[in-house]
Amino acid sequence: MSDSAFTSLNEYITAKQQDGTLIDARADASEYSLPTPSVAVGNLLGTLAASGHAAGGATGAVAITPAAGVVGLHILAGLPEKSALTCIDPEADHQARAKVAFRDAGYGASRARFLPSRPLDVLGRLASGAYHLVYADVDPVDLPGVVEAAWPLLSPGGTLVLAGSLLDATITDPTRKDRPTLAAREAEELIDGLEGAVATRLPLDSGVTLVTRLAE
Repeated sequence: MSDSAFTSLNEYITAKQQDGTLIDARADASEYSLPTPSVAVGNLLGTLAASGHAAGGATGAVAITPAAGVVGLHILAGLPEKSALTCIDPEADHQARAKVAFRDAGYGASRARFLPSRPLDVLGRLASGAYHLVYADVDPVDLPGVVEAAWPLLSPGGTLVLAGSLLDATITDPTRKDRPTLAAREAEELIDGLEGAVATRLPLDSGVTLVTRLAE
């Protein structure tokens, strides 16, 4: 696919996003320079969240991101009505903005809970096998720890989505020996060593990795 065709498709997909609350949440995140997934990746999150309902297993979801308002709206669009989203970020202000976005979109307080903590401090406290979707947008140096902590949380058929995991292709440069790149490569090795996992790398945004636990 040519660069122009890729750009045109992205523009087409973005234009199809008509939800006013989500558009407002993206504008708010942009104003505060919070990283957000593209509309294409966001829509993928909604689809993954919805697939948990079809699988008949655990359907809860986790969003580890400073832009929980944007990510959460995409996930909640597909999450079954009786399932909840857990939002993790150390900044209470970020989570307050997400609460407003969810409220404006008509989601009740029971649809989301907020943990204002560092992800690696709380992931180990979540119930194993209780989540169909875990989305993580973290500092590259935290990627190995997130892979290790989030993998046990997934139910059979569940997926871990790592945003920016391929570092905008710098992970492919053998001359890069900086700490973030080495950590991203370590995370890749951990993923490749997981038993009962299917990994998919997508050239979207800065490079997205999906790690799905096979059904037992």
